[in-house]
Amino acid sequence: MADARSIELKVGIFILIGIAILFLIVFSIGDINLSKPSYHIKVLFNFASGIGGSAPVRLSGVGVGQVEGIHVIYDEKEKKTKAELTARINEGIKIEEDAKVTINTLGLLGEKYLEIFPGTSSKALLKNNDTIIGQDPVPVERLTENLAHLADSVTIVVDRLKNGEGTIGKLLAESEVYDDLKAITCNFKEFSADIKKHPWKLLRSE
Repeated sequence: MADARSIELKVGIFILIGIAILFLIVFSIGDINLSKPSYHIKVLFNFASGIGGSAPVRLSGVGVGQVEGIHVIYDEKEKKTKAELTARINEGIKIEEDAKVTINTLGLLGEKYLEIFPGTSSKALLKNNDTIIGQDPVPVERLTENLAHLADSVTIVVDRLKNGEGTIGKLLAESEVYDDLKAITCNFKEFSADIKKHPWKLLRSE
């Protein structure tokens, strides 16, 4: 009986040690240290671009914290709904009150993170629970829409050139001008080839 209890005790200790090691591995990979001193700032956005909790926070491209939460609030001053993001910043990291804060993406479809660009050195520094206004990211849908408009514009220009509209279009539409340009190009190519074969001709012309 005593041997069975001893075995159960050893198994229990082994499991606890395994859980502790797994806990340390998970938090070391996530670069999270619960005992690390920190402070919090709040960032207001009109559009949060799908960023979620635990997203990284970077200052000048360097990781300095983590997003701890995001929720919708109603701004009584502006009478509109906004997204309020709460970020944990490592102690010792100084952020000016006029710093630019936006939501960025690693690559085209990568992970979203909070990007902070340093402000003016003479400005006051953000303190715990201070609020800063973020710069709204451009939605992917708007970029796609702009590209579609650009493609339409290019198509219109090409069609006008084909129809001989505009100065360039008229030149391209004139067969005589086209033939002359083609002849000049051919003559230049023949001249270049001849000079490469007989460079002394160039010296004779001088």
